[in-house]
Amino acid sequence: MRTATKVPQKQLNPRRFFILAIGLSWLFWLPAALSGRDALSFPLVLLFIAGGIGPAAAEIVLITRSHDKIQWRDYWQRVLDFRRISAGWYAVILLTFPILNGLAIWLSFLLTGEQPDFATARRLLSPPWAILPFAFFILLFGPLPEELGWRGYGLDSLQTRWNALTSSLILGAMWALWHLPLFFMVGTFQHDEAGFGTPEFWSFCLGAIISSILFTWIYNNNRRSTLSAILFHFSINFSGEFLTPGEQARFYQLLLMGVMATAVILIWGAKTLARSRKPGFSGKYSVIDSPEEGIR
Repeated sequence: MRTATKVPQKQLNPRRFFILAIGLSWLFWLPAALSGRDALSFPLVLLFIAGGIGPAAAEIVLITRSHDKIQWRDYWQRVLDFRRISAGWYAVILLTFPILNGLAIWLSFLLTGEQPDFATARRLLSPPWAILPFAFFILLFGPLPEELGWRGYGLDSLQTRWNALTSSLILGAMWALWHLPLFFMVGTFQHDEAGFGTPEFWSFCLGAIISSILFTWIYNNNRRSTLSAILFHFSINFSGEFLTPGEQARFYQLLLMGVMATAVILIWGAKTLARSRKPGFSGKYSVIDSPEEGIR
C-alpha cells in the first residue's frame, strides 16, 4: 500500500519565499544595474552571479528554519532521484524546446524570409568539445540555482493553496518580475537585445508565464521531480543559445508555446496538469513522497 507524508500548509509559505527570493537577488543586481557598467565584467560579475542564486538561497533559508527533517530529505530526493522521471518524460523534457525552436525558425523563414543566425552553433561546433564547458556554464548559471527555488520550493508552496494552473500563472509572473533588474544591466540579453518596455520585453514576460505552465505539467507528472525542472530549464536555455531564434522567429516560438500550453490544460486539466487526480497538488496539505512509496 502506498502512503505519503503530509506537510502542513504553514510550513510552505509562498509569500515569504517570493519576497526573500526576489529581495536577495535584487540586493545584488540593483547595484550592478545602477553602475551603468558591463555587468559581466569583473568585479560586477560577482554581483550578477550572487543575484542568480537568490531563489535557491531563499529555499534553503526557509527549509532550514522549519527544522523539518522529512521536508529537507524530500527536497533533496526530488533534486537527485533521476528514477522519478520515466524514459518517455526524459524525451519530452529534453526535446520539447529544441523542436519548438526549430519549428519557429522554419516558420519564420517560410513566412517572412528571415534568415536564422547560427553563429553560436558554428562557434561551438568548431571545435566540438567546446559544447561541454558551454553546457556546464548554461546549467550552473540559470537552471540549477533557479529551479532549486522556483520548483523546488515555490511551486509546492503555491499548490498547497491553489490549483496547478493558478499556481503556474502566479509563479510565472513572479519569475518574470524577478528578471526585471536584468533589463537595466549592460551586458545581459535582457538589456542588450530586448530592452525595458519594448515588445521583446513583454514577449519575455509572457513567455515566462506560459512556460511556467509547461514546467508544472512536467513537474507534477514526474512525482514532483525538481530534477525534471532543472533539465527542462537547461533545455530551454541551451537550445535557445544553440538554435537562436531571430526577432520574427521568437514571435512564432511564443505562439507555439501558447498552443502547447493550451493543449496541456485541455488534456490534463487545470487542477493538477497531471494524470494523477489524487490530493496533494492543491488543498490544505502538500503531499511529500516517502522514500520507498509516494504517489506516482
